Amino acid sequence: MKRFAGPSICLLSLILVFSACASSVAAQAGNQPDWVRDPYAKYDRQANVAAVGMGSSREAAEKSALGNLVAIFGQRIQVDERVSVSYQEALRSGAAASWSETTDISSNIAIAAGMESLVGAEIGETWRSNNGEHYALAFLNKARATQLYSGMIRSNQAMINNLVTMPPTERNTLEGFARYQLAADIADVTVSYGNLLSVIDVTVQGLRRGDDYRLEAVNITRAIPVGLNVQNDRAGRIQGAFAKALSDIGFHSGGTNSRYMLDVNVVTEPVTIAGNPYNQTRIGISANLKDANSGTVLLPFDFTTRVGHTSQAEADNRAYLEAERRINNEYANLLSAYLSQLMPKR
Repeated sequence: MKRFAGPSICLLSLILVFSACASSVAAQAGNQPDWVRDPYAKYDRQANVAAVGMGSSREAAEKSALGNLVAIFGQRIQVDERVSVSYQEALRSGAAASWSETTDISSNIAIAAGMESLVGAEIGETWRSNNGEHYALAFLNKARATQLYSGMIRSNQAMINNLVTMPPTERNTLEGFARYQLAADIADVTVSYGNLLSVIDVTVQGLRRGDDYRLEAVNITRAIPVGLNVQNDRAGRIQGAFAKALSDIGFHSGGTNSRYMLDVNVVTEPVTIAGNPYNQTRIGISANLKDANSGTVLLPFDFTTRVGHTSQAEADNRAYLEAERRINNEYANLLSAYLSQLMPKR
């Protein structure tokens, strides 16, 4: 009998070990909520959209759950980053608030940082497993989402209507351009709201894309003449460079009675540098886009550069060439950036 004692004890020990492991796994599985495997075990699929996330901390799990919830709606609710930034800036600066019919402009902020989170989404449950993993359950109630996003769509549509409704005399101005531009950004965000509702089977009619308003903004620039006045030019070279830059953006240049004027001054002078055998020419360009009605400078632009050559005449010629190059490379981009950041005033 003794010769079987050792193996019997070993076998019993193994049985106890496996039994303990099985008990541990069973206990862990037993403690795991049903929603970890199926979020709709907690929240009814007919009434909610739900998703589970996990992470090394509760915060990470919650962020993962919200991200997975957003992913259910896919690309249909994504907003271009530039549009999102412009929209948020309009809200922060109060530019959008001045066109809103609601007293609480924050009600129009539905999506932050490019749809990384959803208004109305909630973290319903969290759980930490025995091995330290954290789980979170995020959900969006369809009825509440319908109420929230429908309200924000109505508010944004009212803002768009206020922005684009103006007398003909105000339309073909930079203010009119800015109003249509902001309307375009609001429209893109509003379309994303409508797309979100369509995922939960709610249809929204009558939403226009932002590009429809951007096309109108482009048409406005084409109807705005910008007067161009250049002093001390040579054979119209600097005037031609600025005229091309304005044309690239969509503006017509010319006219003496334009509301908007681009006043340019060119200054050239020879420069002598001790020990340098080359003739030097310094050229300075100062250009101010002005609103003749208010007398304010809307966009300043200036630079100075120096060019050398064995001939002073050629140094002068090359200085103008360099000035033309700088204008061609820089001014259209500068003006475009100014227009893209232009916010309408009430």
